[in-house]
Amino acid sequence: MMSKEKGEVLKYYNLGLVAYKQKKWDEAIKAFEMALRVDPGDGPSELYLQRAREYKISPPGPDWDGVFIMTSK
Repeated sequence: MMSKEKGEVLKYYNLGLVAYKQKKWDEAIKAFEMALRVDPGDGPSELYLQRAREYKISPPGPDWDGVFIMTSK
């Protein structure tokens, strides 16, 4: 059975992922931040929050398929 806390994290993470895939960076950032308020150690939310922030500054091209390509180490 899932804890209430984990359910909240998943709700915000899933909202963030949908916004991320639609290139709605501000919405994605907000959702991932909400997930991290519930569980500050949630790795997937941390990862996608970082990526959404990077894409907000330097958006991917129109043919982007949702795959993150590292540009630095």
